[in-house]
Amino acid sequence: MPRSRTLLVVFLVVTAANLLANATDSGVAEVLTKPLLMPLLAAYLWRASAERGVRPDRLVLAALAWSTAGDVALLGDGTGWFIAGMIFFLAAHVCYLVAFTRHGAAAPLRRPPLVAVPLGYAILTVVALAWMWSGLTDAGLAVPVAGYAFALAAMAATAVTQGWRVGLGAALFLGSDLLIATGVAGVAQPPGAPVLVMATYAAGQALIVIGLVARAAAPPGAAVTPAVAPAAP
Repeated sequence: MPRSRTLLVVFLVVTAANLLANATDSGVAEVLTKPLLMPLLAAYLWRASAERGVRPDRLVLAALAWSTAGDVALLGDGTGWFIAGMIFFLAAHVCYLVAFTRHGAAAPLRRPPLVAVPLGYAILTVVALAWMWSGLTDAGLAVPVAGYAFALAAMAATAVTQGWRVGLGAALFLGSDLLIATGVAGVAQPPGAPVLVMATYAAGQALIVIGLVARAAAPPGAAVTPAVAPAAP
């Protein structure tokens, strides 16, 4: 088995352990497993890129590093830790956004059908913020969450140009953060919310990284299937 695949298996095992920790409300297991998730993905990215003879994208590695800082910050309690985590994840989204743009995201988003994707994410963000605004205001987080939400939406919109895995991963990442925000605003708290948050987050980040590895290893000029199928001629 290639070492990259072994690292991916270890990531899946640690993710399962983290989900179990959240399901059983085991604080110690949560602290032990959560900070390992993104470093394992970074190690997978590094090794998989080497096996394919390409360099790992430094911006993606930076996004995973910022995400690790965010994961650690969100282990703390209180508004200060939450804002710190949001700042770290904002940096991660900016890294992803710049990476996707460098990989040619701008041009496809100006053509149908992908031209509708940024508008769709913008509408979703506005609707979600309107729904949560009162609760976020009471928590003193309305403005920072709004800024973060639009940055996240921009990242997710550009991700669809990088292939279906990356597009789906970014959408899951957005869904994970939406679940966190609804809990903070007090407008919704589905059963098993902590497990759902971590499951969508881990799956989203993994799909982004796996998708980017596959894209980087594709032969020059090879077609990349977008997250949204092109319209029939």
